[in-house]
Order: sequence, then C-alpha cells, then structure tokens
Amino acid sequence: MLGVSQLLTGEVTEGDALRYGRHSAKLPSHLLHYSEDKRPVVVWTSTRTCNLHCAHCYTDSHDVDYEDELSTAEAFAMVDDLADLGSPVLLISGGEPLRRHDLLEVAAHARSRGMRVVISTNGTLITPDVATKLAAVGISYVGISIDGRPETHDRFRGMKGAFDASMAAIEACKAAGLKVGLRFTLTRANRADLPWLFDLMAERNVPRLCIYHLAPTGRGARLKGFAPTSEETRESLDIIFDRTRDLAERGFHPDVLTADNHADAAYISLHLARTNPDRGASVHQLLSWNGGNGSGRSIACVASNGEVYADQFWRWRSLGNIRERKFSEIYRDEPPELVRQLRARTTLLPERCQSCAFLDVCNGNFRSRAEATTGDTWGMDPLCYLTDDEVARGVAAAQPVAAN
Repeated sequence: MLGVSQLLTGEVTEGDALRYGRHSAKLPSHLLHYSEDKRPVVVWTSTRTCNLHCAHCYTDSHDVDYEDELSTAEAFAMVDDLADLGSPVLLISGGEPLRRHDLLEVAAHARSRGMRVVISTNGTLITPDVATKLAAVGISYVGISIDGRPETHDRFRGMKGAFDASMAAIEACKAAGLKVGLRFTLTRANRADLPWLFDLMAERNVPRLCIYHLAPTGRGARLKGFAPTSEETRESLDIIFDRTRDLAERGFHPDVLTADNHADAAYISLHLARTNPDRGASVHQLLSWNGGNGSGRSIACVASNGEVYADQFWRWRSLGNIRERKFSEIYRDEPPELVRQLRARTTLLPERCQSCAFLDVCNGNFRSRAEATTGDTWGMDPLCYLTDDEVARGVAAAQPVAAN
C-alpha cells in the first residue's frame, strides 16, 4: 500500500519509522509500510461464502456453503504459526468474513498472540451488536467496501439497498469505537464517482480511504475493458492527490492510501518533484523502504481451504497447503521456486522494468496481474501507466528539459 496522505502532506518522515527501529512488531499500523524486517502480512480469505454477488470479486464467491474450509482448530494452528513467524497483521477477508461462524473466536486468538487483526467486509452484516462484539475482541480496523454513489454501489454489489446497509455499518463501527474506513476499487465504471467519495468521507467523518486498482482475477477477469486506461488512471491519481490536499487544508486529515499498483509510487514522486521538490529526498527514502510490490515477501494469502498463495490475487499458483506444511515452512524454511524468484526478481523482469528509474520503489509491480493477462509471469503488468520518458529519466522527467 502507498500512504498517499502521509507522503503528500509530510505527516510521516524517515524519523518516525526510525524511532521504532523499523521493526514490524513495534511499528504503529500506519508505519508498517516502512518496516525493515518485512514479516508477511497475511490475507486469510476465511470463507468463500458471501451474501452478495459483486461484479469484480477476485474469489468468484457465491452465497453457498463451500466444502473443505479450515476448521476452527486448523485456523488456530495457522494463527499460532503466523504469530511464531512474527507476522504483524492477519487481514481477514472472504467471501464475506462475517459469514464464517467462528470469526470472533479466531480473531480473539490472533489478538491473544499479539497480532493485529483487520477485517475486510462488505459491511451489510454489521449490526450495532456485531460491531460491539468486534470491538470487544480488539479488531484493529474494519475496511468496508464502497463502489461509488448508492446506485453505482448497489449495481456493483448485485443487491438493492447494499449501499444503505454499508453506511449503517460504518456508523455502527464508529459508535462501537472501531476504527473504520472505506475501500474502493477503481474501474472505468465508477471512476467518475471518485470526487464524490472524498465528499462522503468528510461528510461521514470516516478517517481512512484505501483505493485499490483492479485485479483481473475471479469475476474481475471476465470484465473486459473494466480497468481504466493509463490516461484515466493518471487523471484519477491527480484527483486523489488534489482532494487529499484539499481536505487537509480544510482541517480534515484522513489516511488516504492506494493499493495494488506500484506505479503509483513513481507517479507521486513525479508529482512532488513538480509541486514540492524540497520533499523529494525524504519521500524517496520512505518509498524505497516501502519497497514496492511484496508478493512472496511481505504479503501472502491463505485461502479458506488452506492453500497458500504469493498474494491474494494469484489463486491459480498454489505454493502448498498449511494442512500439509506449515505456512512458516512454505514461506521461510523451504520456499517454492516461485517465491525464490519473486524475492530475487530483478533480472527476471521485463527489460522495461529492469531499466526503469523507479524500480527500487515499484519492484516490477504485480507479477500475478502480468501472468493473468499475458500468460507470462515476467511479462509487463498492463496497469503500469508510466510513459517511456518517465521510465527513462525518473523524477527529472517532472522538470522541463533544458534546451541544448
């Protein structure tokens, strides 16, 4: 993830991360991007069952019971292994995680082992009573998906009234003292609602917004032309930067992030080179500590049936199953070939990435998206929107070229 608001407004500096030794177990959640030890944040897609039918679902979930999901005992064993490994965060997703019967038990166990627990949900099942129970367990953060204005959201989610239910969930979480935020996946069908989303955040006093780029897996893979063009993506990033600054100038300081496209790190560097060049060195240091794409290194996914993946979108390339080998063995002790390649990927990346001025802050972007769209693990990620000039000249491309 890229901490857009942190970088734009200077809310985070190198000293903030160094104060905690850049150690993931000690860093506050908003500084985890800059850890040195890079213990994996694990996304646990706890169940495939979901009460909605979203157009861009990366797990292709339905409202049915799926066989072979991890038992409570197996989930506890997974948590123990992750805690022993030093994984700082368990991000519980789905499907819809609130459809899993033992969610609170597993979350409580993770908290007892010192892990932070985050829930990614559509929000429609969060009542005031549920929010109170989540708060009692010690959930660190609840991310609720919003796809745009009410009519846009309901259309994406396949249920009339889904938007109102999600808004009610946000209010219930706030009343229970839970940190809550919005999750928004940027597509061609909803990008026009992006400015409105910032207005909604301010109106509802929601302190966090994470904007995701589309991953063409699950049902999302069948949506041809759903991803914005490069120019549309750049325009959307400009809106994000402008609205983030505008809210800060008006005294509202939300945590705004983007995710799943590490070209954003290059683009914010270019933006600051033009608008606030004095912050250039500081921002580049933070971005290099972030390190760009962490698939196979600082991010991982455990599916509802125990299959392990290098990230939550790479669901056709299993690295093993925790029922047969512990996660720690798969990721640390004897990593599969794909993981070893991802950790030493530089010479395997396409030539354009290898020669890119921003390789140290991007790390070749999402290899899972490249493989899903081109069939080549080491092909170009189609959502890289940097121009050849930017790739070649780095932040210098943000400045006028002197005449000979």
